[in-house]
Amino acid sequence: MDDFVQRAPSAPQLPATPFRFVAYFIARFRWWYVGMLVLETINSTCGILIPYATGQIIKAVTRAHEQSLSLVAHLSGPLWLFIALAIGEVVFSRAGGACQIYVGPRQRQAVTRAMYAYLQHHSHRFLSNDFAGSLAHKISETAMGYSQTIWTLIFDFYPMVIVFGVAIYMLDRAHRGLAEFVAIWAVCFVAASFWLATRTRPFAVAASAARSETTGRVVDAVTNLTSTRLFARLDYEREYLDAQLDKELRAVMKSNTYSERVRWFQYSAAAVLKIGVLYYALLLWGRGEISVAEFVVAVTTTLLIINEARNLSRRFLEFFEYLGNIANGVHTIVRPHEIVDVPGAVRTTIERGRIEFREVSFAYAPEQPIFQHLSVTIPAGQRVGLVGFSGSGKSTFVSLILRLYDPQAGRILIDGQDIGTMTQDSLHSQLSLIPQDPNLFHRSLLENIRYGRLEATDEEVVDAARKAHAHEFITKIQGQYASPVGERGVKLSGGQRQRIAIARVVVKNAPILILDEATSSLDSITEQAIQDTLNDVMQDKTVIVVAHRLSTIAHLDRILVFDQGRIVEDGTHEELLAQRGAYYQLWSRQAGGFVLDDGGADEPAKEEEQVDPAATPEEVVGNDRRRVQRRIY
Repeated sequence: MDDFVQRAPSAPQLPATPFRFVAYFIARFRWWYVGMLVLETINSTCGILIPYATGQIIKAVTRAHEQSLSLVAHLSGPLWLFIALAIGEVVFSRAGGACQIYVGPRQRQAVTRAMYAYLQHHSHRFLSNDFAGSLAHKISETAMGYSQTIWTLIFDFYPMVIVFGVAIYMLDRAHRGLAEFVAIWAVCFVAASFWLATRTRPFAVAASAARSETTGRVVDAVTNLTSTRLFARLDYEREYLDAQLDKELRAVMKSNTYSERVRWFQYSAAAVLKIGVLYYALLLWGRGEISVAEFVVAVTTTLLIINEARNLSRRFLEFFEYLGNIANGVHTIVRPHEIVDVPGAVRTTIERGRIEFREVSFAYAPEQPIFQHLSVTIPAGQRVGLVGFSGSGKSTFVSLILRLYDPQAGRILIDGQDIGTMTQDSLHSQLSLIPQDPNLFHRSLLENIRYGRLEATDEEVVDAARKAHAHEFITKIQGQYASPVGERGVKLSGGQRQRIAIARVVVKNAPILILDEATSSLDSITEQAIQDTLNDVMQDKTVIVVAHRLSTIAHLDRILVFDQGRIVEDGTHEELLAQRGAYYQLWSRQAGGFVLDDGGADEPAKEEEQVDPAATPEEVVGNDRRRVQRRIY
């Protein structure tokens, strides 16, 4: 994959590889990171030089011939050095901490903001292939993984390099052999820690996955606890969970066993360093090759090195985990955008709303073509119904107009302008959609309705709610228009959500209106009232209505009958019945006003009348007019 992939023009130019992704954000905060590295360099140097200052004090003390306060005055140099190093360690470490406090939230927000902005431009196909919660979690994990990666590099690995470097330099000043011994130990320890971390990581990942699966099963079981009780399956669910807990236990035990082996190595290596340096330093002191002060410096420096390096394998393991989180998020989200504005895309104002499909071919997959050279024109201001069995192409037809997908061949034009040359924002701002299952934000009712036009006044929002027959139930809710609707509108019934969606479209007032079973969730009385509102909303607009209940489209100007990606019939309700073709068969076999996907002949609802197959076209049309008049419209 290239470092940078095809992206929407307004999307951030994020690299598609984890390391370049990290480098991209490092560049944005580079001066802060440089400052923190400088502060951490001074802090670590102060810490590792304290044994040197201690050694200077001991050297002066051992050379003294008597104990007296006057000796303290002669130790002013080493004492002030010790005090300065101790204070410097505090000041510079907290200065680095202050930078971390300031930059930390901002860098997480920068990653989150950029990832979300990039995700916004992904296609409907991409978003349909993954859970929304999973994508949101990956954005959060990527942002946190980036922060933890940076902090591990700056506050864990870099100080260790400084400590090892300064320590070896100090030991070299005392005796070259001590420096070489510690240097060899440090190289071997780092290499072994890295190797052990790579060996342990798969087991840690497996244990983490097992814990996540256990959590998922517990959540699933709790969510369905009512069903568990009603089916008397309490014991079964506990046994089902026990099986997963056993699986988790095996994975966790294996991971812990390998982690314990790593700890054995760490403590054993630390013991080797302590014993080795102590023995070697004693040997050198006994030979007279180092002084008592240098002996103390060697021993105390060794203890500092051990303290710094003891958890190196664990830090490597965590570092790999952070990088894995970044890689997972980047590889999932930073992919090529499927639908992008072409160079030079224009913001077009739709004046009339004439829609034309010109030789359009489309397939979700090469082996499953939907449309082949489809051509149809919907004049401006015409109200058109789309009917057909599931999979016939109705929803795809609407999706192409909304540009949720791009056709493989042909063009779709609105007012003569190819929608592929329009900016997606300008296209979508002039189309209104009322879906069968509307999505609402976990925000207030006022905010959800105003989403259709953000600059709408409160009065306009209330007026739209009245027209959608939502004002009545809103005023009965505690908090009224300020009341939050819950996640995806869970606090509202299906019919209430639908009315909020209709109010939102009324506020938007776009020239093209698309309805996908917009009144299917409403009771008959409310449906009749809202249909009157929709008829008003449809005035001077191009309207496309997708319907399974044929009676909801019988009054429209035109009906298109789809079958296997083709428009097999085109005309008014009366004309299509008179043809006694596909539409006539659908109307004849409808049950309760719905098209049966399986073509079965279920018993119709009592208020519906079966069409007499032997009736003449004139009789069918006459009976149909009377039937439609009796409907809720």
